[in-house]
Amino acid sequence: MINILIADDHSVVREGLKQIISCNADMTVLAEAGSGNEAIEKIGENTFSVVIMDISMPGKNGLDTMKEIKVMHPDLPVLILSMYPEEQYAVRFFRAGASGYLTKKSAPEELVNAIRTVSKGKKYVSPSLAEKLVGELDVRTGKSLHSSLSDREFQVLCLIASGKTSGEIAGELFLSVKTVS
Repeated sequence: MINILIADDHSVVREGLKQIISCNADMTVLAEAGSGNEAIEKIGENTFSVVIMDISMPGKNGLDTMKEIKVMHPDLPVLILSMYPEEQYAVRFFRAGASGYLTKKSAPEELVNAIRTVSKGKKYVSPSLAEKLVGELDVRTGKSLHSSLSDREFQVLCLIASGKTSGEIAGELFLSVKTVS
């Protein structure tokens, strides 16, 4: 049995994922979390086969949450399921230890396939992501265009992309507005 933790701040998304997963006899959702901190707490209370996690959650973001999960349970597969484009975020999450990355536009069958793949200790990369990653490589350097950002710079960039102001970002990350700017 594949025991799953769903970590997403939107309850309707969690419910939809539970519906998809419940159609598969070899999978069960043991717990769900609405924030990164709650996900960490649930992982301390249960034994999971796979964590399905969103990138953007209140409090601790997905990248920081995943890094903490990997410190506690290095072999626990984390499958990222996000609304953010694969080509911009997947590489950073794979580097931090993610086992797979899907967008919320993915078909339910692809999600089920990804869960089964990562639960076996393998990585899951969708065909569309593989194609995008190859296309994103900068021919001159062999590096993706955003890979030179530090994790903190990338975190600030994500918050900017989500529409937050410099002041809001500074407050959330305990930085000065000048540092964010």
